[in-house]
Amino acid sequence: MLRPRTAAVASLLLLPMAAGGFLLQGSPATRTTPRLFDQVLSIVANRYVDSLQGQAIFEKAARGLVRELNDPYSELLAPKANEEFNRQVGGRYGGVGMLLEEQKPNGITRIVVARVFPHTPAEEGGVLEGDIITRVDTMAVAGDIKIDQVSNALRGTVGTPVNVTYARPSVPEPIKLTFKRAIVHVPAVAYATLVGDHIGYIPLQTFNENTAEEVEAAATKLVSQGAKGLVLDLRDNGGGIVEQALAVSSLFLKDGQPIVNVRGRNTPDETARASSDHLATQPPLIILTDGNSASASEIVAGALQDHDRALVLGTTSFGKGLVQSLFPLDGGYALKITTGKWYTPSGRSIHRERKLLADGRLVETKPDSLETEAEKKAKPAFKSDAGRTVYGGGGITPDVIVPDDTLSTAEQEFYRAMAPKAQAFITTLNQYAFELKNSPRDFTVTPAWRTELRRRFTAAGVIIDPKHEAVTPKLLDRELDRRIARLVLGDAGAKIRNLQDDHQLSKAVSLLTTSRTQNALLATAQSSVSPVKASPQQ
Repeated sequence: MLRPRTAAVASLLLLPMAAGGFLLQGSPATRTTPRLFDQVLSIVANRYVDSLQGQAIFEKAARGLVRELNDPYSELLAPKANEEFNRQVGGRYGGVGMLLEEQKPNGITRIVVARVFPHTPAEEGGVLEGDIITRVDTMAVAGDIKIDQVSNALRGTVGTPVNVTYARPSVPEPIKLTFKRAIVHVPAVAYATLVGDHIGYIPLQTFNENTAEEVEAAATKLVSQGAKGLVLDLRDNGGGIVEQALAVSSLFLKDGQPIVNVRGRNTPDETARASSDHLATQPPLIILTDGNSASASEIVAGALQDHDRALVLGTTSFGKGLVQSLFPLDGGYALKITTGKWYTPSGRSIHRERKLLADGRLVETKPDSLETEAEKKAKPAFKSDAGRTVYGGGGITPDVIVPDDTLSTAEQEFYRAMAPKAQAFITTLNQYAFELKNSPRDFTVTPAWRTELRRRFTAAGVIIDPKHEAVTPKLLDRELDRRIARLVLGDAGAKIRNLQDDHQLSKAVSLLTTSRTQNALLATAQSSVSPVKASPQQ
């Protein structure tokens, strides 16, 4: 969903003979023995032309072993990477509150602010999404500097200052800000709100140590406000702590219902079951998924789908049906390694094979197209508790497939034309929206705002071709409206205001509005899609 080099290989094979640089050191053994690793390690340590300092040789050997597993999900974490991993799953850290992204326009690396978290020093200081970090204290952010170096420089002891310099398109002078580091909590549930006719909406963005607690609090609050149904949005949720996925599933299930079955090597199969806290009130539930819903998100979606406790709507999930365990090692290292495969309660494996490219991208070994209702029948079919057909294979297949929001051909052409100047385009929008953040709550984008925005685009070098004029006013109004709405109304208010732009959520709200029970919801959804013939997996 989201290649061969025979000539080069042939020349490399000929090179050693032509160079004539080999000294034979005795006859090799006829078969590999357990001593092979020790022998290679000893020769490299003592005879390799360049000496390796201290523990470097052992780290390289360990990394090579893990790399040769050809598993994109297994890796040796160095001490700093291990600390970063623990910070991410913990959901709290000391810093300024920015999510960074590494971009390479024209091959030049830039560290860009991808998101500013609410109620943080960065938000209070006026940092905008799209700002480019050029310096942190005395460290220049340029050249081959890595994103983790910048992240580490921004983090530190709570209460200590950090000086950050930004570049912002259309602003000629560097922007220099001094922050006081604070405890930054990255919420699992950034907000929860009622949308449509009393439908509760819970966007769940990660599975950290606080996830189940935050989901329970959000659901309880929405039900108390009169929610007749709930939407749990797992789109773009890449997973996290498996125990939290079990706890979230338990909120909507009954004691003892299986959630996931894990099968590993040299260990008995293990089935996790629902236990502990359950929601006191259980309204009808829809789960939203897309191609970025992975791992822990898929455990929740698969379990609730198999037990008929949730209708899954959207597009097929990522397909990560493996379990990784984290093993602490000497010296602050840790080994994150795949130790098992997991299956949904009905016995489905949803894993899709992928490989890791040199540039860090994960690509499918056998790519498939976005599914349609008719294409479901090509997948292995299983049965839910109530006898509904659910599908295995790559990813969690939705009960109701609703494609991502689509653009017209003219609108797609407009955004493609903006792509070469994307950074200036986005930053100019963000900056102007920030200046309009004191607009009234019932604001509308005015012609004067649109004129000023276009003037700023021109000043920033973003030239809009007149051939796109048929769609330009509409798209610029929409982009500016979304950004102002977030600043004026907050995330919840912006979602309510722009609900019609989210086709998947709008469909979920429509289904829940006409269904007062989970069974009624499942029946309504079933009648809204074309029937697909498939035989249950034996």
